Amino acid sequence: METRTQIILERIAGRAQRESGCRFTTLAHLLDEEYLKWCYNRLERNRASGIDGVSWQEYGKQLDGNIKRLVERMKAKQYKPQPVRRVYIPKDEHSKRPLGLPAVEDKTVQKGLAGILGAIYEQDFLDSSYGFRPGRDCHQALKAVNTAFTLEPINHVIEADIKGYFDNVSHERLIEVMGRRINDPSFLLLIRRFLKAGYVEDGERYESEEGTPQGGNLSPILANIYLHYVLDEWLEKEIKPGMRGVVRLVRYADDFICMVQYADEAAGIMEKMKARFSEYGLELNATKSRVISFGRYEEENARRQNRKANTFDFLGFTHYCGHSRKGRFLLGRRTSGKKFRKKCIELNAWLKAVRNASPVQEWWPVLKAKVTGHYQYYGVSGNYVMIRSYYVKALKLAMRWLNRRSQKKRFNMGSYRNYLELHPLPIPRLAHNFYTLKFAT
Repeated sequence: METRTQIILERIAGRAQRESGCRFTTLAHLLDEEYLKWCYNRLERNRASGIDGVSWQEYGKQLDGNIKRLVERMKAKQYKPQPVRRVYIPKDEHSKRPLGLPAVEDKTVQKGLAGILGAIYEQDFLDSSYGFRPGRDCHQALKAVNTAFTLEPINHVIEADIKGYFDNVSHERLIEVMGRRINDPSFLLLIRRFLKAGYVEDGERYESEEGTPQGGNLSPILANIYLHYVLDEWLEKEIKPGMRGVVRLVRYADDFICMVQYADEAAGIMEKMKARFSEYGLELNATKSRVISFGRYEEENARRQNRKANTFDFLGFTHYCGHSRKGRFLLGRRTSGKKFRKKCIELNAWLKAVRNASPVQEWWPVLKAKVTGHYQYYGVSGNYVMIRSYYVKALKLAMRWLNRRSQKKRFNMGSYRNYLELHPLPIPRLAHNFYTLKFAT
């Protein structure tokens, strides 16, 4: 059942859509007991706990009392989020990225704040933004890129990488841009306290002078709000009207590409983009940001210039110039080499860890689910060869670790084939068709 707050949020969303200049002055009171209980019940239940060590189940044993005291503290402006517990997870083959683990109570409040912000800002966000938005995902972003190259005269791509985006968002500039839509000091105070909550690493607390609280429910919407003003709206209202050619942006969170028709305009946009990000406390990674020629004439230009045709990476795929059966230009894509190696390394490490930890009958279905999940993400038009390669790799790794459960080998190729006939791994299949008007599901 809808809570009172959810009903009000529907009205807020309607007004935000109708009145683009409306500023909302009373939002903090929407974080009432009923709504926060609803938020708590929609948290992921098996996530690691924060620095207080309280799990979702433990917090829920006295949920009514905990939520009541939480609301009382918020009304008295005595509620302060706890620092997040920082851990590191693999980013690629050579580096790791930080991840914050908030306390359950703080995650509950974050989810409530994110719901309120979403009701307002979903009306403002542009179609070029796909990350962490309801009803939108990375495959729609990839399809938008495919459609742009198929239907429009795109000849150049701006690849831009924001250096440490989530760690470098300016708190003051973020609150400033949020002030265009929100004029509730109590609500903005809660946002500011989450931004300043800091983190704990190896038992030592660190303050947060910039950046958004990663790992919670609030960071994605705050990141989208900031880049909406810094990039999306700026490009749409200030840059595109002065261009003589096509300019298309596709953004998924902080990962984006800009597709441009003319070379001089692409170079100009890149320079203006650097200045724009610098103005808002952000920096483009010089080694990962570039302007390249790419499109239906790229292969011909590459041959004439005696070089390889350019490619670019976006959302885990390497995009290249391909051809349809009739010889027409077609945007090709394959799993990027970096992502493919990372997925194989992760699968190998998992198989090594579980081979003796539990019977095969227990972990084999999990292996099947992992392989299926890989197909669900990477199984897109033009990428069958790479998901087939992953399938073959999974078969080889599974046999390897099945035979290393003890000193005696149990499978040769013949017996392994017999085992796979009884317990097959899912065969590769494309889950998303970009060459039709609808997704293949």
